Amino acid sequence: MFRRILIANRGEIAVRIIRTCRQMGIHTIAVHSTADADCLHTQLADESICIGPPEPSRSYLDIPSIISAAEITDAQAIHPGYGFLSESTKFANICRECHIEFIGPNSHAISLSGDKSACRVAVKAAGVPVVPGSDGLLDDPDEAIALGLQIGYPLLVKASAGGGGKGMRMAHNDATLKNAVNMASNEAMAAFGDGGVYLEKFIEGARHVEVQILADNHGKVVSLGERECSIQRRHQKLIEETPSPGINASMRSKLFKAAIKAAKAINYTNAGTVEFLLTPDGNFYFIEFNARIQVEHPVTEEVTGIDLIKEQIRIADGEPLGYSSVKPQGAAIEARIYAENPDKNFQPSPGLIRDCHIPGGLGVRVDTHIYGGYIVPQYYDSMLAKVIARGKNRDEAIERLAAALDEFVTQGVETTANLCARIVRGDRFRRGDLGPDLLDEYLPKSAN
Repeated sequence: MFRRILIANRGEIAVRIIRTCRQMGIHTIAVHSTADADCLHTQLADESICIGPPEPSRSYLDIPSIISAAEITDAQAIHPGYGFLSESTKFANICRECHIEFIGPNSHAISLSGDKSACRVAVKAAGVPVVPGSDGLLDDPDEAIALGLQIGYPLLVKASAGGGGKGMRMAHNDATLKNAVNMASNEAMAAFGDGGVYLEKFIEGARHVEVQILADNHGKVVSLGERECSIQRRHQKLIEETPSPGINASMRSKLFKAAIKAAKAINYTNAGTVEFLLTPDGNFYFIEFNARIQVEHPVTEEVTGIDLIKEQIRIADGEPLGYSSVKPQGAAIEARIYAENPDKNFQPSPGLIRDCHIPGGLGVRVDTHIYGGYIVPQYYDSMLAKVIARGKNRDEAIERLAAALDEFVTQGVETTANLCARIVRGDRFRRGDLGPDLLDEYLPKSAN
């Protein structure tokens, strides 16, 4: 087993990885920018090293600096967390060229899953249903218009290298489609250095459900259950839960089989997530493969009892999975808490947290990096914490989560905790009616 692991990330996910490593007896090295010198992950790690100024491009995305830090500290492996370099084929290749294990999938799988257009083609060939759309990248807007006439509006133009809602535009007619292709391509080029886009049919009222898988280096792929992620704002998830209240046992079995097929189609290893759209008429379609640990992984851990970070490390070290199937128990729900003001169009709220109270109690878990006196920097994603509640059933998980969110207090910065509490207490959420429009009911019109 690895003796020394460097965490190439920050904030709550870095803290999360450090805690598992500590339980495994693994020495941890935290990297940080100058803005994160006092972040909790730098204090919890066995050692820390500064890799650059606040800007991500000069620190957390600076591959030479991270590799140098790993070499100086004699790290045997690097865990990239999520975001930043977690899905960088270049970074994974450089790690292995430097004889440092990359704790994640193989480079081929990262490359193929990152090219969403090519990934669609691969999983479709394996018999997994995909959303109707283009068979590859669009060559020009006129090709999109021809496809639009064939598939029917509304349509989504999506960046092949995209993520987090960037490089995505909707079109309802020929004129807006041509403009959407150009805008999505330009945005994708600016964000990802790749302007390739493809086309998908926009399915009204579809729900977003993903399947967590683990795949070892010995050919075994196991599903660990699904997560419902339909409550989103601008394609960013806000509340996630497992099991999904919107699917039955038959649909669940089909989803798991499709997810395993998709993983095998791209020769996937380590932890990954297969994302699907569930249509109102009971069908489902593959949309993309996430080749990393997900923000929402704790809900799966809570119902399976499996530490996904530990499994990532074990798989990267060559160990086989010790099970062929997993049967989740109970229910778990996660609310993401951002330093944002929902009443002011989710205006960011960086600054000093003068004091804070982190909730607890039976069935409550909080993954966070904040503390009283912590200064929330303006340079990074504004997520402060994830509040997770587990129960023997969904109703119990809802009650525990709502109570925990009421207890979550941060003096000095605004957060989304109260918004999440109102959502989970609402009638629609309790009924499991989690359509993509649910969030709109809780926001001022200017924030929709």
